[in-house]
Amino acid sequence: MFKKILIANRGEIALRVIRTCKEMGIKTVAVYSTADKDSLHVKFADEAVCVGPPSSTDSYLKIPNIISAAEITNADAIHPGYGFLSENADFSRICKENEIKFIGASPEMIGQMGDKASAKATMLKAGVPCVPGSPGLLKDLDHAKATAKKVVYPVMIKATAGGGGKGMRIVWNEDEMEEHWNSARQESKAAFGNDGMYMEKFIEEPRHIEIQIAGDRFGNACHMSERDCSIQRRHQKLVEEVPSPFMTTKLRKLMGRAAVKAAKAVKYEGVGTVEFLVDKNRDFYFMEMNTRIQVEHTITEEVINYDLIKEQIKLAYGEKISGKEYIPKMHAIQCRINAEDPEKDFRPSPGKITDYHEPGGHGIRIDTHVYAGYLIPPYYDSMISKLITVAQTRDEAITKMKRALGEYIVGGIKTTIPFHQQLMENEKFLEGDFTTKFMDDFELK
Repeated sequence: MFKKILIANRGEIALRVIRTCKEMGIKTVAVYSTADKDSLHVKFADEAVCVGPPSSTDSYLKIPNIISAAEITNADAIHPGYGFLSENADFSRICKENEIKFIGASPEMIGQMGDKASAKATMLKAGVPCVPGSPGLLKDLDHAKATAKKVVYPVMIKATAGGGGKGMRIVWNEDEMEEHWNSARQESKAAFGNDGMYMEKFIEEPRHIEIQIAGDRFGNACHMSERDCSIQRRHQKLVEEVPSPFMTTKLRKLMGRAAVKAAKAVKYEGVGTVEFLVDKNRDFYFMEMNTRIQVEHTITEEVINYDLIKEQIKLAYGEKISGKEYIPKMHAIQCRINAEDPEKDFRPSPGKITDYHEPGGHGIRIDTHVYAGYLIPPYYDSMISKLITVAQTRDEAITKMKRALGEYIVGGIKTTIPFHQQLMENEKFLEGDFTTKFMDDFELK
């Protein structure tokens, strides 16, 4: 097994990886920017190396600094967490060139699945259902208009290198195409350095349901059920749950098979996620494959009672998958607690946490890196913790979440706790009657 792992990330996911490494007897190295010197992941790692100033581009995204930190600490593997360099093909390749194991996908696999247009072509070839659309990248505006006529409006034009909702536009008719085409390309170029676009049929009233998968170097692959991630704002997930209240036994079987087929088509090694859009008729379509651990891996862990980070490390070392197809017998919900003010359009609220009290009790889990006195920097994602409840039924998990949110105290800053409290009382949510458009009509009281 690996002797020492450097975690190329920050916050709760860095601390999460450190905890599993300690349980496996593996030494850990934390990297941090000057803004994160007091973060818990720095305090709990065996070693810590400063890799630059607050800006991500000069620290957590600075590949030479990360590799240097691994070399001076003699780390034999790097865990990238999620975000930052986790799906960066160049980083994966450079780790390999420096004989440091990248705990994630190979550069070839990241390239194949990271580019959404090529990923779709791969899935179509493998027989995985995909949203109707362009077979590859769109050449120009005229090509986009011609393709839209074949696909039939409304359509979605999407950045091939996109993420987080950037470079995406819904086009309802041909008169709107030129304006949206130009703005989407400009946004994508600015965000990703790539203005390549492709097109898909816009699925109305969709659910966002993803399947947790694992694969090993021996060609084995399995799925570990689904997660419903439909409650989102501006394409950013807010709440996730497993199982999906929209799921049926038949649909789970079909989607699970498709996800495993997707994993085997690319000879996937490691832990990953295949994401689908599911329409109101329960027809599902491949959306993308994430070749990394997900923020919401926690709820899958709770219902299958297994450490997915541990599985990820073992697979990277060359062991066979230990997972198997799973039918959920418990229900888990995760609320992302962000340092944002929901009453002011979720405006970021960095600053010092003056008071901090976590909820506890049976079936409560909190993944966080903050504490009383911690200063939340303004440079990174605003998520400060993940609150997870697990119970025998969905109703019980929601009741437990209400209680936990009521106990959760974070003073000195604004958080999304009040939003989640109202969500847990929302009639549509309680009935499981929601789509990815849920937040369009949600009003904070």
